[in-house]
Amino acid sequence: MGAGMAQLEGYYFSAALSCTFLAQRYCEGRFSLSQWDPMITTLPGLYLVSVGVVKPATWIFGWSEHVVCSIGMLRFVNLLFSVGNFYLLYLLFRKVQPRHKAASSVQRILSTVTLAVFPTLYFFNFLYYTEAGSLFFTLFAYLMCLYGHHKTSALLGFCGFMFRQTNIAWAAFCAGSVLAQRLAEAWKAELQKKREERPAARGPCPELRRLLRFVGAQVLAAKALGALLRLTWPYALLGGVFCVFVAVNGGVVVGDRSSHEACLHVPQLFYFFCFTLAFAWPHLLSPGRARAFLGLAWRRRLAFCALALLSVFLVWRFTYAHKYLLADNRHYTFYVWKRVFQRHAAVKYLLVPVYLFAAWSVADSLKARSVFWNCAFFACVAAVTVPQKLLEFRYFILPYVMYRLHLPLPPTSRLACELGGYVLVNFLTFHLFLNKTFQWPNSPDVQRFMW
Repeated sequence: MGAGMAQLEGYYFSAALSCTFLAQRYCEGRFSLSQWDPMITTLPGLYLVSVGVVKPATWIFGWSEHVVCSIGMLRFVNLLFSVGNFYLLYLLFRKVQPRHKAASSVQRILSTVTLAVFPTLYFFNFLYYTEAGSLFFTLFAYLMCLYGHHKTSALLGFCGFMFRQTNIAWAAFCAGSVLAQRLAEAWKAELQKKREERPAARGPCPELRRLLRFVGAQVLAAKALGALLRLTWPYALLGGVFCVFVAVNGGVVVGDRSSHEACLHVPQLFYFFCFTLAFAWPHLLSPGRARAFLGLAWRRRLAFCALALLSVFLVWRFTYAHKYLLADNRHYTFYVWKRVFQRHAAVKYLLVPVYLFAAWSVADSLKARSVFWNCAFFACVAAVTVPQKLLEFRYFILPYVMYRLHLPLPPTSRLACELGGYVLVNFLTFHLFLNKTFQWPNSPDVQRFMW
């Protein structure tokens, strides 16, 4: 294991320095392609924004480039993004959540504070990573989409794409949410129109078959399709730009592709559901919910057994362990994998019931949303997680934030419990990062624990 860490040390050290030095080169006005470091695998959105934020300080305050382009100033950009994220979260909670209750305003504010200090996101606000900026532009794009400003939303989606290429999926989610809203409205009208007919249910799953026929009819209806295209064409244009980028670039990843190859890593969805269950436990874990899940599993035991067998097959066939996951002992995922999954070969199969409970809990908590919205959301979650071979908690930040935004406003007591848990996790995380340093074999550099 020591040899593996030493072998990867050069890569991580180079990648970390590359992000900083490239931003500093851009800050100094050197924008040529020769300055690009192949270890960087994302587009230069963060570095370009950093230049636009810190460079004017040389003109306004007369600061030298050495000060303006320092690591501290570059990290300050992410702190600005974190402030913007706080405001966007509050606006989104006001837009997404109903405002008919007097207590809901307190719950929205408390939800905003809680999500702003969400541990995985909060930690990276103080480092020079793309998380804060990526979240900012994605949330901003979604907010504009909800207000019907779709051209602005697509433009902001492009900015998010410049921070991280997989954010194109969230631009597609914006288009999907528009489609979901239209379908939900039409479906509600369809149910209202046929409420008095009460047709006899024949065959298996009559409601599902009726829903599928309805969706097919809507897709084939020229008038409805034209109306949707007039609304979503900015997202279609952005999708076209993404396709051109992939064709010209030869893939989604820029820079070092050998360590970031796409694969069909289906268990990433299971990991995300467990991640969500762990961080949203005040809302998803209770004796009542456990009894409801067990009761449902018993009533539909044949379907449950079939789903469990399918999950076992997916775990067996599509589980991958990236070399960084096995060797980099700075990240918490290293210890999760080592102390849970590598304890015994059967552990990954024994966790299938936990995966199913976590998936059911997440889906059940969103039952207030339409089936069309849920389809769009879970499709987007799959698109941003399943192709990733590396298990890394950073990849779950945006899906979790989107999930948490649409969770029905919980009671204040649960929010206080959630906030207290986040504060405690943040305290422990920063304590480990600052005070529990260590060294890799054959290297004098100080290493730190991190998400």
